Amino acid sequence: MSSKPIIIVAGNPRSVFFEIFFKSIKKLRIKSPIILICCKREIEQFIKKNSIIINLNYIEKEEILKNIQLKKINLLNVNLKNSKNLNLMKKNTKLYLSKCFGHAFDLINNKISDKLINGPINKKSFLNGKYPGITEYISKKFNIKETGMLIFNKTLSVSPLTTHVPLKNVAKKINLKLVINKIKLLDKFFKNVLKIKPTMAIAGINPHCESFSKYNEDEKILKIAVNYLKKNNIKIYGPFPADTLFLKANRQKYNVIIGTYHDQVLTPIKTLHEYDAINITMGLPFLRVSPDHGPNEKMIGKNKSNPLSLIRSIEFLDNR
Repeated sequence: MSSKPIIIVAGNPRSVFFEIFFKSIKKLRIKSPIILICCKREIEQFIKKNSIIINLNYIEKEEILKNIQLKKINLLNVNLKNSKNLNLMKKNTKLYLSKCFGHAFDLINNKISDKLINGPINKKSFLNGKYPGITEYISKKFNIKETGMLIFNKTLSVSPLTTHVPLKNVAKKINLKLVINKIKLLDKFFKNVLKIKPTMAIAGINPHCESFSKYNEDEKILKIAVNYLKKNNIKIYGPFPADTLFLKANRQKYNVIIGTYHDQVLTPIKTLHEYDAINITMGLPFLRVSPDHGPNEKMIGKNKSNPLSLIRSIEFLDNR
């Protein structure tokens, strides 16, 4: 193989993943083999129902390097037990996803690949409150403490300092160490992995970066962090009011806009780019990417889901 395989964990069986996957494969011409980890029965039923013509290559994990093929979808089967009982089905799905990720992590640890995509996951039912998101779940499995979320687009990317944290708890999470470490991680990832010299801006936590209380996080934390990082040759500016930072004249100055909380930057980036963005986890010893959308159960079977984010995810890993 001239390029390491791209491992794809299909994610929740109740999702639009198979639809967007086959739409993506139809449009792509890639040089990396694909190892798809999912339930053989589920994908075969989808193929049959939708009259899809596809070459599947069934592989065993123990002899994966001998049997992998470039021009076929290499399928690593994980059984999913069906049940009419809703609670039991949720339990079976959780076990199924754990096994899928387990196989993917084994392939990475055995140096078979350093490229991972996971399909849409219902985080609430799978993580059960133990982890804020899949980023933290994967980080824990590899014992990595310093990671970050990057929603990447070639023209403008965003990164939140906190991820799936309730808004009422955000201010409590923001501290000088967190801000400095996350921005250093961003700068390193852009330079070392993306080969881009980033110019970054950070949004303030308070409206207009102002606070009527005695303690203003924008002055006491964000501004101090920015000044410190500038002295260390990192191109970071701000904090700026979030309500105007994404105006065209402002955002054109930067590669990355950093937010203090999840929706502060994900809402505008999804409005600007819609599906033309991917979710990257920075700081891992491999590249982990996911489409920037969820399972979208309401759209199952309608054949209307947009595959662009998965296409961009595969293209991103195929070029590395």
